[in-house]
Amino acid sequence: MCEVTVAKLKRMAKAFKALSNPNRLQIYLEIIDQRSKRVEGQLEAGCGIAECIAKLNIGAPTVSHHVKELVNADLISVERNGKFMTCFLNESMYNELREFFDGKTLFKGSGLLSTSR
Repeated sequence: MCEVTVAKLKRMAKAFKALSNPNRLQIYLEIIDQRSKRVEGQLEAGCGIAECIAKLNIGAPTVSHHVKELVNADLISVERNGKFMTCFLNESMYNELREFFDGKTLFKGSGLLSTSR
C-alpha cells in the first residue's frame, strides 16, 4: 500500500485551497501553458504578471494577491527583475498534483488510503 505522510496531505490540501479560486486557477493554468511553450534547451519559461493582468481583466493588486497565495501554497515561485515580476511553475508540486490525479499517490490496488505520521 502507498504511504502518504500527514505533511504531504496538508501540502496537497493547501494547494487545492489555493486553486479553488477561479482567478488563481486561471493564473496557474496560464503559467503551465507558458511552460509548455518554452524553447528547446531553455531551462525555464515563466509567465509575466502583466500578461495575467491583461488576460484576467482584474487589477494589479488583486493579481498580486492571487500570485502571493499561489506562492504560499508552493505551486509557483516568483522572480523580480526591476518592476517586472515573472512566475515560474514549481515542478515538484506540479508532479505531485499529476500523481494525485493519476491515482499514483494515494491509491493502490484496493483503493484504500494509508497514512503514516
